[in-house]
Parts: sequence; C-alpha cells; structure tokens
Amino acid sequence: MERNLGMDFMRATEAAALSAGRWVGKGDRHAVDHAACEAMRRALNDVDIRGVVVIGEGERDEAPMLFIGEEVGNGKGYDVQIAVDPVEGTNLVANGAPGAISVMAAAITDEGQLLNAPDIYMDKLVVGPAAKGAVDITLPVRMNLKVIAKCLNKEVQDLTVGVLDRPRHEELIKDIRSSGARIRLVSDGDLSLGLEALDPEGEVDVLMGIGGAPEGVLQAASCLCMGGEIQGRLIFRNDAERSRAQSLLGSSDVDRVLTMDDMANGNVLFAATGITGGNLLRGVRYTGWGAVTHSIVMRSRSGTIRTIETHHHFSQDPQY
Repeated sequence: MERNLGMDFMRATEAAALSAGRWVGKGDRHAVDHAACEAMRRALNDVDIRGVVVIGEGERDEAPMLFIGEEVGNGKGYDVQIAVDPVEGTNLVANGAPGAISVMAAAITDEGQLLNAPDIYMDKLVVGPAAKGAVDITLPVRMNLKVIAKCLNKEVQDLTVGVLDRPRHEELIKDIRSSGARIRLVSDGDLSLGLEALDPEGEVDVLMGIGGAPEGVLQAASCLCMGGEIQGRLIFRNDAERSRAQSLLGSSDVDRVLTMDDMANGNVLFAATGITGGNLLRGVRYTGWGAVTHSIVMRSRSGTIRTIETHHHFSQDPQY
C-alpha cells in the first residue's frame, strides 16, 4: 500500500490544479484558493490513510478548508502527517502569471516527521545535492556563493540565485549583485524556485531569502527526497510570533538554525502539479476531451523521482 501513496497524493495535487486552473487570469484569488482546497480535500479523503494536517491553510476559525489539525483520509491504512499548499502562488493564478503549483508532502508517522511550523516568516537557503553540506546560512552571501560555485564547478558570475521580489530583500539583492551572481526575481512562489535549485538541470542554482515558514517545511520534504539541503531561521515580527513558535516547537531556542532534519525526516513523500506553466512543471492545459497535467512525485526512502504527464478524460472521471 505504502508505495502507492505517492501516486494517491499526486492525484490530490492534480485535482487541486485542475480546479484552480479554471480560474486562471480571472482575478479572483479567493475563488482560486477555495476551488483548490475543496478539490484537494475530496481527493485526500479517498486515500487509505489516517491523516492529520500539520501544515495547512491556517487554524480552523481562520480557514475552513484544510485547516491545521484537520483529519483527512478514509480512516484506513497508515497514520500520516500531511503538509499542503493547494495553491502556491494564488496571485499568479488569479493574474494568469506563470509559476503557480499545487503541492503537498506527507510523512508516515511511525517512520518520519514534518515540523509543525508556525505561520510566520523564515529566512531560507536551499541548494541541490552538489552543494549539500557545504553552505552555512549564517555566513555572508558572498561566501556562500563562492562555495556553491566551487561545488558546481562554475564561476560565481554564472550562478543564478532565486529570490522573491520583496522590499525586505533589498540588501540581499545588493549583496548578490555585488558578488557578481545573476538573480531570478519572482513575484510569488519561493517553493518553485527552491525546486529548481534542487534540479541539477534547473536554471536556478540556489534559493535565498525570506518566505513563509510553512512553505519551508514543504521545501524540506522536497530536499530530503531530492538529496539537497535547506537551512532556515525563523523571523519574528513581534513577541506574539515568538511565543507561538515556542509553543509549537516545544523549545525556547527558536533562534537557532533549523536544518533539513528538523523540518522533515524519515519516510517522506512529496507531490506537486503545475497550475500555470513554469520552468519545472507545465501548467494545466484544457482540451476538447478533458485536460493535461504535469506533475512530479517523489519518495525519500527510495530516492525515486517521477515526472508524470496525465491525460484526464472528464467524461470518464467526473470528480474533477
């Protein structure tokens, strides 16, 4: 049963992508999120698991769809921790821009774990297998880029650094440019940038900068499956966020560097489906008979990585 779970989870991201894809470019981000969440929930509830959402759309009172603590699955099979982002890049979908994906990760509870990260910011550093173990998020940007370039047998000027286009990254962008490296700026979706950094053939060599901590856990799951590395530091805007982190993490040392093992470890599965086309995954394409999706699904235990194009014939599969 276990080896089929990855495919079951991929069907959940496919369902979310197909539902969200109906709203591409229509300017209604709330409709995008609602459609994807409901579709993912329906798909997950058909899976033979006893699942609990540890990374979701917020607390029960804040987000009725796939909230933290919600139980999913049909009550059979494995106990599983679930991390979901039904739409990473809601604004991208609403505006018809590239790079949006539907994504989830899962850990078999007796054999792995996902961090119950608070919904706050995290400073992240993500590299692929070649630079694993060589970087240190506490070092200056220039030093890390030199190390990464050496690991990849490149010049620093040939590196591409993925960064979210945010005012908070003004200094980071200056530091990267002063080092001579190139930058890929995106308006949303640092998880997609991190996935590219993990791909040896991707156009991005490293992800740097501050994004959501929950997305950091999903990124850690992908790093574990693909042999890369993530390091993270929680960013607190106020005392309330610090207290919440201490409560969730069960530790007063919330300022320490979080490693990949802190965020995702053991038997972990990861799946993602493109909604709007990007460098890693193509977007949903509707046809006269249904739709075509492009997904990636992987498993840490075996190291298996599959990219799958699925043809959905709606007349035969009405749930979408």
